Amino acid sequence: MARRTDPDRKPELLAAIVEHLREHPLSGVTFRTLADALGVSPFTLVYHFGTRNELIIEIIRAVTARQQQVIDAELAVEPSLETHIAAIRDSWLGFLVPSTRALLRLEFEAALMEVTDPGLRAGGRDVHARWVEWGAQALERLGVEPAEAAIEARILVDQLYGFQIDLVVTRDDAGATAAFERAVDAYRDRIAALIGVPTA
Repeated sequence: MARRTDPDRKPELLAAIVEHLREHPLSGVTFRTLADALGVSPFTLVYHFGTRNELIIEIIRAVTARQQQVIDAELAVEPSLETHIAAIRDSWLGFLVPSTRALLRLEFEAALMEVTDPGLRAGGRDVHARWVEWGAQALERLGVEPAEAAIEARILVDQLYGFQIDLVVTRDDAGATAAFERAVDAYRDRIAALIGVPTA
C-alpha cells in the first residue's frame, strides 16, 4: 500500500527553509545543505520540491507573499490618492521590521542569480514587474493616463528598491526613511498634478 502524503509537510518544510535563509545566502542552497540544517534527509526535500530550481521558486513565492497582500489591500478599497500614498507608506513600515529586511535580501539575491544563471527562473525579476504593474494599475484607477502611469509606477518602484537596498546594506532606518519620505512627497505632488488634485 502506497504511503499517504502529509499535506502539511511541504508548507512546514518551506517555512523552516525560509527561516533558515534569513541568516544564510540563497546562492548556497542545495538539498544537502538544507537537509543538514533542517535535520531531514535530502530525499525528503527532493520528494516535496523536485529540483533545486523548483525549490528556489517556492522560496521566492513564500518570501514575496507580502507583495500580493499589499496589492490586494489597496485594490479592494475605493481609489484615492491618499489611499494610494498610505499603501506605499504601510509597505515601507513593513520593510523596517528586521525579519522582513532579511527577506528583502533574499528577493534581491534571487533577482541577481537569474541575471548570472540563464537557466534559473526563480521569479525574482517577476517581483519587480508585479510591483510596477500594481503601481500602474493603482494610478490608472486614479485617472492617470496609461503611458504616464507606467512611467510613474516604474520610477516609484525603482526608488523603493533603492531605499530597500539602503536598509539592507546600511541598516540606517532613520536615514533611509527620511529619503523615502522625501521621494514619496515628490511622487504625490507629481500624481496630484496629473489628476488635478491640489497639493497640500
